[in-house]
Amino acid sequence: MGRPFILVTNDDGYLSPGLLALRKSLSVIGEPWVLAPDRNWSAASRTRVFHKPLRFSSARLPDGEEVHVTNGAPSDCVLLALLGLAPRRPDLVVAGVNMGVNIGHDVTYSGTVAAAMEGASAGIPAIAVSLDLGPEGGAEPSPDYEMAAAITTRVARLVLAKGKALARTLINVNVPRGVPKGVRVTRLGGKIWSDDLVRGQDPRGRDYYWLTGEMLTSPPQGEEDTDVWAVLSGYVSITPLHLDLTAYPVLESLRRWEEEIRIGDAAQPL
Repeated sequence: MGRPFILVTNDDGYLSPGLLALRKSLSVIGEPWVLAPDRNWSAASRTRVFHKPLRFSSARLPDGEEVHVTNGAPSDCVLLALLGLAPRRPDLVVAGVNMGVNIGHDVTYSGTVAAAMEGASAGIPAIAVSLDLGPEGGAEPSPDYEMAAAITTRVARLVLAKGKALARTLINVNVPRGVPKGVRVTRLGGKIWSDDLVRGQDPRGRDYYWLTGEMLTSPPQGEEDTDVWAVLSGYVSITPLHLDLTAYPVLESLRRWEEEIRIGDAAQPL
């Protein structure tokens, strides 16, 4: 049996230092094959490009390694690979290392998580990995992408060993700033960013609006089992996610609606 074939992508673009570190680290345990966006797609979520043709070409990372790029979104990268542009079906999909955390409620915005989700949707084990850069997007000390990539490679070994047991599961890994205190297996936490609206006018006098906010800096009390608490407390968080968003605790209580919402004559109001 050959070395595992690992599809590597991200949402920061193929020149991201996190992608470079991840490809290097994963080469220790398998054969990484990179297909990444040609530009930044942060917060793209599970975007797919339908309105224009997708392009596919070769490029080189800063270390000279040849990789593949597309004008599509992170989800498109995975789909293009699975639909025939990769030389064979991946054993694992890994997205990252993202510049900034993807934890709590905000995971649904993430292009990094979306790329891994695309792999999980196709029945392939997948990992999304992100590194905390701090509230202002700049870390002290400098972001250690090599450390985050090394941690991801250890997680990847375990995921590959699980095989089909994790076939439709996304493992969301978030690495704190500095040297981690340890590892916590967590559930999703709550809101990590505040929502603020900045209003202004451009030089032509037209109004504009800028969505912004501040990231939490202190671990939320009473949520020690969450990814938000773990990362803000200095731990690596590992959170298993899946695509089934059904609210099962509510499902049975809504069954009676099948009778109460009556579909009558189309000519009559419901």
